[in-house]
Amino acid sequence: MTRQLLWLRTDLRVQDNSALAAAMAAGPTVALFLLSPGQWQAHDDAPSKIDFWLRNLLALATELGRLNVPLLIRHTNDWSDAPRVIAELCAELQIGAVQVNQEYGVHESRRDQAVSIALRRLGIDLHSHLDQLLFAPGSVLTRSGAYFQVYSQFRKACYQRLHHSLPNLVRTPSAQAPLAIVGDAIPDSVSGFATPSEVLRQYWPAGEQAAGARLAAFAEQQMAYYDDNRDIPARPGTSQLSPYLAAGVLSPRQCLHAALQINQGEFDSGNSGVVTWINELLWREFYKHILAGYPRVSMGRAFRPETEAVAWRHAPAELAAWQQGRTGFPIVDAAMRQLLATGWMHNRLRMVVAMFLTKNLLIDWREGERFFMRHLIDGDLAANNGGWQWSASTGTDSVPYFRIFNPLSQSQRFDPDGRFIRHWLPELADASTRDIHNPYALAHHGGGLFGAVDYPKPMVDLPGSRARALEAFKSLPHLAAQVAS
Repeated sequence: MTRQLLWLRTDLRVQDNSALAAAMAAGPTVALFLLSPGQWQAHDDAPSKIDFWLRNLLALATELGRLNVPLLIRHTNDWSDAPRVIAELCAELQIGAVQVNQEYGVHESRRDQAVSIALRRLGIDLHSHLDQLLFAPGSVLTRSGAYFQVYSQFRKACYQRLHHSLPNLVRTPSAQAPLAIVGDAIPDSVSGFATPSEVLRQYWPAGEQAAGARLAAFAEQQMAYYDDNRDIPARPGTSQLSPYLAAGVLSPRQCLHAALQINQGEFDSGNSGVVTWINELLWREFYKHILAGYPRVSMGRAFRPETEAVAWRHAPAELAAWQQGRTGFPIVDAAMRQLLATGWMHNRLRMVVAMFLTKNLLIDWREGERFFMRHLIDGDLAANNGGWQWSASTGTDSVPYFRIFNPLSQSQRFDPDGRFIRHWLPELADASTRDIHNPYALAHHGGGLFGAVDYPKPMVDLPGSRARALEAFKSLPHLAAQVAS
């Protein structure tokens, strides 16, 4: 049996790990992780995300140690040097094959292709495995053989696949015989990425045990009520598993099986909360398939090319106010403060703040996408890009351009008593439930609260900004033709 190299990326776990199981079945295994700070900076990865990776690597090294698999750390500032570094390591350790779990961005695909070519010259194969998805991209297609562009149709096709065959969990391998190779120390920081606050770190404990405990608690206590609670940011109604999925500390197969276990094996019937949560897993799946099938979304391009002609505004002061949570719309500002403090934002509010930026301020969705990636601990190219392009009406199966969330009505509907706002905007803690959603209106009509607190006036007139956005989209030739018809 030839020695195997397990090249870890966003798959930082030993349970249900396809590449790990394949490697240890094929021969004595050594694990590798590449530190690539230049590449991470080019991808706008957040400091909290890099810190989360490092903390999970530390936990993973312990778990791998129980399997007698040493974890090596190598440095490549960017991925252009990955072929050389991995080839040299394989030659040094007399590696017979390299095992990886597939990734789907353009840069990731090009990296893996370059590494494969370099290894082939040495007579070493690179084996790729399905791991971060339930279904391989290209295996769920329309009747014409194309990638789905409408989520509901994609979901129906996934349901059909699930009815025939559920993705199985991969068994954790037994420990191998010890190797005469010593693992490397895991650094506690990486140059160019500041260490996040201890408060943020405590929101997101590292390791498979923490991830598994969070999944189990959500499944047992909250999943059945997910449909009712998921849009209320003041409630613990969401799983908050996205950082663990993004880093691969938890797999979608584990999530699916946890849901099926409490829903008598049903994924499209039974408890509506469980079904809705499984559908969210399929939204994640959908955007990964879009990433693989339409590489332009990895390259800063709109999924709908015609929307590249939208006349986005260059408004740096307004962009900065949005980034800092100083727009004058409490629900928007509270959401942005949550992001800055915790590295995470409630999903309903991600849509609210994204639509505010792209429609009410008419600022390019790419500015928001970039800012989110630079602050999200769960930053994932496919999900982040998909969400932003959905809100901006530039993406696949996106919201129609004329559907624009009103942040005031969204606030009143989903944070009716202002609990979420008061938590993240303490300057509004004394506002009444009636006034907290729009404190400026109180002052405008003779109230005294607004002048007594350090909170900005609304930066934009909602009806006027809505009209401006509609005009910008209606001016696009394809939309003008639709309106005329």
